[in-house]
Amino acid sequence: MAEQTNRRRKSNQPVDPTFGHLQPQATEIERAVLGALMIDKDAYAVVCEILRPESFYEPRNQMVYAAIRDLSMEEKPVDILTVTDQLAKSGNLEQVGGPGYVAELSSNVASSANIEYHANIIAQKSLARQLISFSSMIQTKAFDETIDVEDLMQEAEGSLFELSQHNMKKDYTAIDPVISLAVKGIQDAARNTDGLTGVSTGYFKLDDMTSGWQASDLVIIAGRPAMGKTSFALSMAKNIAADMRVPMAFFSLEMSNVQLVNRLISNACEIQGSKILNGQLQRDEWERLDKNINQLLGAPLYVDDTPGLSVFELRTKARRLVREHGVKLIMIDYLQLMNANGMRFSSRQEEVSTISRSLKGLAKELNIPILALSQLNRGVESREGLEGKRPQLSDLRESGAIEQDADMVLFVHRPEYYHIYQDDNGRDLHGMAQIIIAKHRKGATGDVLLTFRGEFTRFENPEDKAIENRAPMGGGEILGSKINGDSPLPPPLPDEPLPF
Repeated sequence: MAEQTNRRRKSNQPVDPTFGHLQPQATEIERAVLGALMIDKDAYAVVCEILRPESFYEPRNQMVYAAIRDLSMEEKPVDILTVTDQLAKSGNLEQVGGPGYVAELSSNVASSANIEYHANIIAQKSLARQLISFSSMIQTKAFDETIDVEDLMQEAEGSLFELSQHNMKKDYTAIDPVISLAVKGIQDAARNTDGLTGVSTGYFKLDDMTSGWQASDLVIIAGRPAMGKTSFALSMAKNIAADMRVPMAFFSLEMSNVQLVNRLISNACEIQGSKILNGQLQRDEWERLDKNINQLLGAPLYVDDTPGLSVFELRTKARRLVREHGVKLIMIDYLQLMNANGMRFSSRQEEVSTISRSLKGLAKELNIPILALSQLNRGVESREGLEGKRPQLSDLRESGAIEQDADMVLFVHRPEYYHIYQDDNGRDLHGMAQIIIAKHRKGATGDVLLTFRGEFTRFENPEDKAIENRAPMGGGEILGSKINGDSPLPPPLPDEPLPF
């Protein structure tokens, strides 16, 4: 008897409310919105950007909304009769409960005054359901020991990115505040006597044509192999971060951090890259290393050499760099080595399109310029003559979306590589590189000639009076050692720390 009493007491205890959950839903509000859409011909225009058929929880409400959407897109009247007829044509009338359910929807609503507010509630419930489904899928796969955790993280990030992009909505704004921002920009530009409104490249004529790299712009720097596009990017990185001390980030998908810094040292100290690798520096080269390495020390340059970087990893890292270090510009070497893991594509072209679109979106979000290096296809090699070897926008590799998404497309072109030593204007092209501005959404297109010093992976202004054959600078202290007469400088001992 006592056992039966105890069992009865246990059965009467309240159920733990955390044990089970109902899916987020607002079915009464769904019916109210559908009813309002059938009594107000202008109501669909208010909610069309907020709701989709799958936003509704009840399947029959999804079918009714799809019928309303189809009628509105065909510019047909939306009411009880037309919606019923549309459902009959699609074969869904009986599934929703017949004409009686459609009539019931409109009979319970007197006004569409609150339809936007109600539509937002439905959209929020739908997003909550998607997040629950997403987290459940990730949790299930996380328990599966056959799935690589790194791959799962990429998939999770990609799925979440898709979810956020699918539900992103930006409203319009009145023109007055935008005009105020534009006028302020003009006033700020007027205060700059050098005409720069963006981040300077360090190259005078290029700055004249671009006014510097502009905030929120996606700039593509493209070229065939051996044209020097990475050298051009590194030369600008040295100008921006080392000379002008503007914080920037360099994402290198092709080279390691050490390889990248070795090329920067070659650039800044004018020492051949091969000598930096083997350490066989002459006395004057040790001296230049000691003197010029300080240009790079303390430079606000942040390097990341993550191989196979995804756009989602880039987004996370870029946000942190901007927030924590005030980064004003991002460079990526190079676009075709990136991926969009976690998302499914029917072709590589579609994936590259998503990557370029994401880079443009990131530049707008962070309000900084993003410079991405890109390869060109082999079409250049098959063409003849000076103009034939000149790159074209159609040469951009793997996707026409790169050209469409970019605010500016630059080609690095060295005619000398193709044994072309003079341009149409008779200018000598020995040791010269053409920076071709092929697309410029905010300004003019044209060419800029720069001096290319391949042994130092360095681009220079032709106006710079660079001394190619430097004479020894005499005695002095170098790397903690004395130079005596003409004796070659020995490398520092392994246990002797360098001053830098």
